[in-house]
Amino acid sequence: MWIAEQWTEYEALDASAGEKLERWGDYLLVRPDPQVLWNTPKKNPGWKKKNGHYHRSAKGGGEWEFFHLPDTWEIHYKGLTFHLKPFSFKHTGLFPEQAVNWDWFSGLIRNAKRPVKVLNLFAYTGGATLAAAKAGAMVTHVDASKGMVAWAKENAASSGLGNAPIRWLVDDCVKFVEREIRRGNTYDAIIMDPPSYGRGPKGEIWKIEDNIFSFLESTARILSKDALFYLVNSYTTGLQPAVLSYMINTVITGSFGGHAIADEIGLPVTDSGLALPCGASGRWQK
Repeated sequence: MWIAEQWTEYEALDASAGEKLERWGDYLLVRPDPQVLWNTPKKNPGWKKKNGHYHRSAKGGGEWEFFHLPDTWEIHYKGLTFHLKPFSFKHTGLFPEQAVNWDWFSGLIRNAKRPVKVLNLFAYTGGATLAAAKAGAMVTHVDASKGMVAWAKENAASSGLGNAPIRWLVDDCVKFVEREIRRGNTYDAIIMDPPSYGRGPKGEIWKIEDNIFSFLESTARILSKDALFYLVNSYTTGLQPAVLSYMINTVITGSFGGHAIADEIGLPVTDSGLALPCGASGRWQK
């Protein structure tokens, strides 16, 4: 498992009975986590001193309960600044486990000693975009949500990357890649964090199990001849690391050489000393 263990302002303190206790800077949140199948004693005092608690509903979805939590606040990671706020479906605007991938590809970009063009698809609030830009890459950031792109721009400005070579696009990722193929544009690296399920601007249905392989094939067509890396993240339980590895080796390694590897990503849990699984990532590099 690849573990994001270099945070100082984020911490997974404990996990039990379908929930995790987290420290986000100065604030404690309790959020549901379907991977937490164990029921161990909740000894950490933070369970009773939480600033926010997301209660899942038996009918689906849920709602937040707040205890002296500001509307927004910030945390930092290696010179990057992220604005946080709790919003629907338990999220805060950041997936801290992804820092282990940021560190991986940032090293590749720095060591390339050449200009690197990165395409970040389903780019959300820009964690990967900021990490790549800080490492020296030119980044194209694509997300279908205007609000998420605006949020990512705020994170960039707060991180001192307001003038970095980042192209911000509100667009359907599948349609964008199709247009880039027709234009003949290429990228040295591609990052993607596709949703398990979604709808396009014209009602197109995206279901990751049905669409991911053909989408990987499409993105392979816009990789440059000097491609540096390729990263696919998944929070869908059906897409296990071995599945990601098989697809990337089939589509990317077969055409570009290099090698692919996939594994679970996770967070260290302070109280237990164990690792909390948080999805999977597939990586390719030359």
